[in-house]
Amino acid sequence: MSSPLVSRDVIVVGAGILGASVAYHAARAGAGVTLVDAGQPGGGVTADSFAWIGASGVRRGPAAALRYTATAEYRRLEAEVPGLPVTWSGSLSWRRDGGAPDAGPGQTIVDAATAARLEPALQEPPEWAVWAPDDGAVDSVRVTERLAGAARTHGARVHPDTPVTAIRRDREGRIAGVETPAGLLPGTTVVLAAGVATAALGAQLGVHVPVEASPSPLFRFCAPAGLVRTVVNTEDFDLRQVAADRLIAAADSRECTLAAVRSTFRGAESVELLSTRIGPRPMPVDGEPIIGPVAEVPGLYVAVTHAAVTLAAAVGRLVARELVEGTVESALAGCRLDRF
Repeated sequence: MSSPLVSRDVIVVGAGILGASVAYHAARAGAGVTLVDAGQPGGGVTADSFAWIGASGVRRGPAAALRYTATAEYRRLEAEVPGLPVTWSGSLSWRRDGGAPDAGPGQTIVDAATAARLEPALQEPPEWAVWAPDDGAVDSVRVTERLAGAARTHGARVHPDTPVTAIRRDREGRIAGVETPAGLLPGTTVVLAAGVATAALGAQLGVHVPVEASPSPLFRFCAPAGLVRTVVNTEDFDLRQVAADRLIAAADSRECTLAAVRSTFRGAESVELLSTRIGPRPMPVDGEPIIGPVAEVPGLYVAVTHAAVTLAAAVGRLVARELVEGTVESALAGCRLDRF
């Protein structure tokens, strides 16, 4: 990794939840921050996230280490940004193949009776399930909006509906700002947190960021109130109740998902599909986050990852520390671009 950046003048490109979190944490730490996005905060692929906050069965690699801190980091963020829309319901996961599964940190194995107590509408409670009582979920768009607003409260300038057309460098090759249709936004540090667009922006500077678009289907259903109590994870879907009469599911097939919901829960006969969204979530080629300064372009920093909603609170804090305080965060050691 290159030597750490120390910057009081930061442009964050991308106002999804990750970019908004970086902007908030950096502004709170005293940096002069500009947050710029081609659309509205949270209006891109952030809106298509299932938004589960927890380790989610990931046991290895840098993403796992960051996921283990996700709930604690969101608890911290709740205290800093009052009214953050987070629901701490816990999560319940099981598979049909039988046998007691392994439990990770913060998880316990529960039997069918406990699963039925946690999810009373289950038609056939699994013999064993993994219960993560500290897990939760967020309204990803509203959280992003709140983070952008909190960044503004700390002095950040927020420019929605402002696409970045180019990244500018000075004669010495250092970052000088970003070009937009409204003109140049000057800055000595640019954080690329633009999801799948990060690759194209980096390529302008000769920087290869190996991230691709991965389709992310999200289904919305009308449903009876209280049908699902926790975040439910099975082979068929990730499922949670987001309003009294609404469910969302992350899964592959709307027809199979609808059939699985109806067969899994009593009283689900009236569940109907309302909408389908397929967002281009950013997926690094090895599945791990790409976070850190770019040695070849002084002043350039990259922050792109799968599961950005889950990791946003932790990554935003860590990135801000590297940018503003000049620390080298060990939690990000396995996330650097120079591993490729």
